[in-house]
Amino acid sequence: MTDGTTVGRASRQPLVAGIAAALAVLTLVAVGVLWLTSDRSEGATGTGTPKDTSAEAGFARDMSVHHQQAVEMSFIVRDRTSDEEVRRLAFDIASTQATQAGMLQGWLDMWGLDRTSEDPPMTWMKNASADGTDGTDGMDGMDHGSMKGMAGGAAYKPHDGSLMPGMATNTQLDELRKAKGKAAEILYLKLMTAHHRGGVGMAEGAVELVKDPTERHLAQTMVQGQQSEIQLMADMLKARGASS
Repeated sequence: MTDGTTVGRASRQPLVAGIAAALAVLTLVAVGVLWLTSDRSEGATGTGTPKDTSAEAGFARDMSVHHQQAVEMSFIVRDRTSDEEVRRLAFDIASTQATQAGMLQGWLDMWGLDRTSEDPPMTWMKNASADGTDGTDGMDGMDHGSMKGMAGGAAYKPHDGSLMPGMATNTQLDELRKAKGKAAEILYLKLMTAHHRGGVGMAEGAVELVKDPTERHLAQTMVQGQQSEIQLMADMLKARGASS
């Protein structure tokens, strides 16, 4: 007898591949347009190109990794529930964050910087705290939430695959892969709420520290979008008799 779950996954593979290809094309176009039309006068160096140790590069690398896990969790839950509301949210999150990760990686390529670094995650926040030339100028004007988020991000200790604030652990991802139906929906919504909260803190730090205007605008967009989804997920959890 054929396993219905296996057939379902196989039938979705061409669709997923098509979506990924379309997002890749859109990402390349968006990166090029944003880069060419943005004001380069506020670049991190005299040439307008961020340095390898800059907040621009660090945020691009770390948020790409952070986003990739959100995409992974979203595809997992789409295989664990038939609830259209949760599946639609998961698709929206996966599409948005895959596109944003592609933009961040595209900028690293254009800057001639590696997509990965040997430095530990969140080092760009630590550098900013220790080096007044890389973002601490003007910190007196930062709001309390941004400062708290930066402090928490810089002090975060990776564990069990959770590399940055809000990221799920390997154990939690395994639990999500095993959960079904309503249990999977609730676990996904809780994990994604925590993931978004961590992402918002990182993005708020980037808004304060990043000098590249286009990347700073993207970070602000992340803050606004994920805060809205946090409220939506709180409502969805409430409707399922749970809370974040």
